[in-house]
Amino acid sequence: MQRPLIAVLLASAFTLYANAAQAADLIQVYQQALANDATYASARNSLTAGQERIAQGRSLLLPQVSLSGTHMKNNGDMTPVNEGATTVVDGQPTFITRRDTDNSQNVYTLQLSQPLFRWANWQQYQQSKLAQAQAEAQFAQAQQDLIVRVAQAYFDVLTAQDNLASIQAQKSATTEQLASAKRNFEVGTQTITDTHEAQAAYDLVVAQEFAAINDLEVRRTALQQIIGTAPASLATLRTGVTIAPPQPATIEPWISSAEQQNYGVAVQQLAVEIAKREIERNRAGHMPTVDLVAQSQRQSQTAYGVTKNNAIGVQWTVPIFSGFQITSRVRETIALEEKARNDLEATKRSAAQNARQAYLGVNSGLAQVRALEAAEVSSKSALESNKLGYQVGVRINIDVLNAQRQLYSTQRDLAKARYDTIMNGLRLKAAAGTLKEADLAPVNALLTNG
Repeated sequence: MQRPLIAVLLASAFTLYANAAQAADLIQVYQQALANDATYASARNSLTAGQERIAQGRSLLLPQVSLSGTHMKNNGDMTPVNEGATTVVDGQPTFITRRDTDNSQNVYTLQLSQPLFRWANWQQYQQSKLAQAQAEAQFAQAQQDLIVRVAQAYFDVLTAQDNLASIQAQKSATTEQLASAKRNFEVGTQTITDTHEAQAAYDLVVAQEFAAINDLEVRRTALQQIIGTAPASLATLRTGVTIAPPQPATIEPWISSAEQQNYGVAVQQLAVEIAKREIERNRAGHMPTVDLVAQSQRQSQTAYGVTKNNAIGVQWTVPIFSGFQITSRVRETIALEEKARNDLEATKRSAAQNARQAYLGVNSGLAQVRALEAAEVSSKSALESNKLGYQVGVRINIDVLNAQRQLYSTQRDLAKARYDTIMNGLRLKAAAGTLKEADLAPVNALLTNG
């Protein structure tokens, strides 16, 4: 019994170790965000609530059935005006006296009302369909926002990791230079100035390392806020990846798509339509209403027995004067419709600007990546030359340190430029309203677990 248990525990430990060693890629992190992000869950609940709007609007056009009733018990007496007088009842003289009037009454009413003409209800039903479409557009926008937020948080962590790795590489190189400067000073081949310069560079990089460690923790916490758990190690960008330029290659189709298909624009377009319907709904306050009414009533009284009554007919109402309330509401909704139109125009301009900015960001990012790739090659050559010159005495220690710093800085900037270019590509599709979960697959293919 003990051996299988031990085997299970060992297998579980091995599985946990293997999972920990396997870096999570962008799609895996996105799947975690789908399940755990509170903002996305809130948007999903809003969609569920919005999908009930049509049923609520339709209910205003359907029959309304109600059952009501009363139960009354009367307790009293009746005193005749001629109390004490004598009258003849069945041939016998009888005194006229006070008598009790106790009785009970039960009334049950079943009523059906079917709207025949209620213009306000019809407009509200049309508004409910627009409101449901608006909730769906808002949820689609929340899906796009989640993709962008997850990718941004993911690459922010990679950027912080690259920055820390660059600083730690500088620290390692500076440590070697400091040790070399101290040895050369001890044997008299270099001055104390070289040692001081190396020490200053070492102290600076140590301070930068503390800041980089803190920044990495902040970025990991930001990602944790989205996915709900502490992020595992992340797959990194492969060396020398090629980032595809945007297709189509011209900016006009992207701007046109942003002005027409952006989900924020769609939400505002629906808001304008809802505002139009609101004007008509308020104007309906001047119109008559017509309902078909059917009623069945049963009334029972102790003194009179049971009475039943069935009725069916048409009930109508014509509004005459409401203290100018309806006119005021119409003016209010006209102003709100104009506001919705202005909000729509502002949203279109913002979407177009976001598309333009992202498009230019992708293209400038691609140019920057090419320039930094060339700078990386030059920086490597410069470092090798400075190391050789230092060995033969034509370069000093600070020259090597500067060359190392330049190379690591270039490599860090190159990685950051690639991340920014990828993010601008995602933002461009989001602005155009075409960003989907499938768009993460090409980005994920640029990552490696190695």
